[in-house]
Amino acid sequence: MDINEIVQQRITKLEALGAKNVPIYPAGVPLHTAIGEALSSFEEGKKVTLCGRVMANRGHGKVNFMDLRDSTGKIQLYVKRDIIGLEKTALLEHLDIADIISASGELFKTHTGEFTLKVEDFSILSKALRPLPEKWHGLKDVEIRYRQRYLDLLTNEEVKKVFLLRAKIISDIRSFLDERGFLEVETPMMHDIAGGAAGRPFKTFHNEYSMDLFLRIAPELYLKRLLVAGLDRVYEINRSFRNEGVSTRHNPEFTMLEVYQAYTDCEGMISLTQDLICHIAKEVLGKEELSFQGKTIDLKTPWSRQSFAALVKDKFGIDPQDDPAQMLNKLQAKGYALDKNRLSRSQINKIVEDGLEQDLQANPVFITDYFTSLCPLAKVKQDNPLISERFELYVGGMEIANAYSELNDPLEQRRRFEEEIKDLPGEEKKTVDEDYLLALEHGMPPAGGLGIGIDRLVMLLADQPSIRDVILFPLLRPQQPEEEI
Repeated sequence: MDINEIVQQRITKLEALGAKNVPIYPAGVPLHTAIGEALSSFEEGKKVTLCGRVMANRGHGKVNFMDLRDSTGKIQLYVKRDIIGLEKTALLEHLDIADIISASGELFKTHTGEFTLKVEDFSILSKALRPLPEKWHGLKDVEIRYRQRYLDLLTNEEVKKVFLLRAKIISDIRSFLDERGFLEVETPMMHDIAGGAAGRPFKTFHNEYSMDLFLRIAPELYLKRLLVAGLDRVYEINRSFRNEGVSTRHNPEFTMLEVYQAYTDCEGMISLTQDLICHIAKEVLGKEELSFQGKTIDLKTPWSRQSFAALVKDKFGIDPQDDPAQMLNKLQAKGYALDKNRLSRSQINKIVEDGLEQDLQANPVFITDYFTSLCPLAKVKQDNPLISERFELYVGGMEIANAYSELNDPLEQRRRFEEEIKDLPGEEKKTVDEDYLLALEHGMPPAGGLGIGIDRLVMLLADQPSIRDVILFPLLRPQQPEEEI
């Protein structure tokens, strides 16, 4: 039987119930107990009302055994027609798997020890017009799983575990930072100037103000304004947007943790990063070791360090004093960026880092000594102005975090902003963020800033191969009519 026939059968049942004046989508919900609570406080003979989705229905003569599930657990229903009476027996004939019901009765254990509800009464709360996929064993087609995440979660317990883990990771991050005196804040998601990080923005338009706006690339410049304001420890778990490529590690909309702390520096951020990630691993995994895509990763500190300047010199022949054109020529000589006539700072960063990732160890490694030309918001090293106080953290060969000793010199920041935009082509032209510079002129304390990709951190801790596996609703191309499920 094809899906259209199944749907039509269920609609027919719906209409039959309607003809009998049976409410199928009632406004009220009976007072009830969560299934998980009923199981954890199980008491033989206790009267309860449970609500949930029918996941299985097995008929044996005058008795039906059903599996009822809510978000907290699953229980067996024992439905005997002599007990529920003629009216509800007739209703039973119109019940399908995936329907949502309430059931009242008495708890007991079967002779095999299975927790069961002896049903005395039940009602339909919502009629499902479509069946669950593949006999409830979960969706197998990856594309369908992403498009119909609601079914993926409903039918695949392992997928559900990933998103429960994600929620716990974020909760533990908040607890960790809150306990250390950091203040969680919210900053604008729409910016009049696209800044705070390298990346191509999404552009929109505000009708009332007749102005172009950009979905934020990063919240950095707003968070550092708060350092000027005297809020010495702030963080934001934010949604950011970049109108760039899509891959197993990139989604145009993603979640970042950004942390800023006054009176510290890049070294302070190294300590904070190690402590935070080790804490989260112990909280969610119970240990400082994890498995990621076949690699065993040891999180015990201190983590190793490698010099970016040394790595790119060895692999690409690139030096800190090279301008973008020279970097491009050297990359092309090594077989990279062959289709490019020019490269932006963000493109150079991406190509270089993608080229380095394959050479990095699985265990955590801080990549330090980034070129100042690639870091317009970071302080330079005192002994070498061509090198910035910046690190990126790689774990499992994947970038997880990025941090700076934050530049707080307003004159130098202006110079770098102007240098950054002067050679941009027309379609990429940006303006200097004068309001941010004005804030800096009022004095920003020395500070360290840290960004951690939440999606990638979840990938790592949940051992998932793609960022789409840890985002509830990843961005996908619209379906064409012939592709519809």
